[in-house]
Amino acid sequence: MSLQFLWTPPKSLWSFFANAIVLFLLLTPLWMQVSKWTSYPVAGLTQMVLNVGAGYWVRAVNKEPGRIEVETRIQVQVPGSNSNLGVAELVAEADPARYAYGLPLLLALLLAARSKRGWKKALVGYLLLFIPQTFSLVLEILRQIMVAGGRPGALAVDQWQLEAIAIGYQVGSLLLPALAPVALWLWLDRDFFDQVVAQGWRNRRQKGN
Repeated sequence: MSLQFLWTPPKSLWSFFANAIVLFLLLTPLWMQVSKWTSYPVAGLTQMVLNVGAGYWVRAVNKEPGRIEVETRIQVQVPGSNSNLGVAELVAEADPARYAYGLPLLLALLLAARSKRGWKKALVGYLLLFIPQTFSLVLEILRQIMVAGGRPGALAVDQWQLEAIAIGYQVGSLLLPALAPVALWLWLDRDFFDQVVAQGWRNRRQKGN
């Protein structure tokens, strides 16, 4: 496949999608090499959210590129121990880049659309993606606390709050990482979407009729 194919402005809906897929496949390995640094700000935002919203559970947050470690006040049984002496406080860990693969997807869509002022849109998109990525990472940490803590009484919360964490985790892990960059691209490149993508769908419907 030639570079000319990659950089020719898309003339149809299908050429746009083909370019986007190829670019996403090319950008993802590159993003994986730098993801622990590009995702590091998400760890900082996650620390702020946990300190404000889950201060009762969280004792301290330690972070470094590629890793966030949350020291909690939740007592858990040490495996293999049957006495109170075998109780320790839970330490939750996660990779801030786990839910950040939307960045190469957003860049692929912007490049495939040959977006005007693409670098500015990419920077804005990179910063705005911190919001859903932080949501997903916070819910991942809370899920670990919920699973380890077990009963609502042990966590000092109501049952509905545990259910809300479970639902939020599902949304943050399964939907947001893929949907957020697409929705963001639709907003940043709405003119291209209307001219090429929406028009392509309309043309296909007219041909079908």
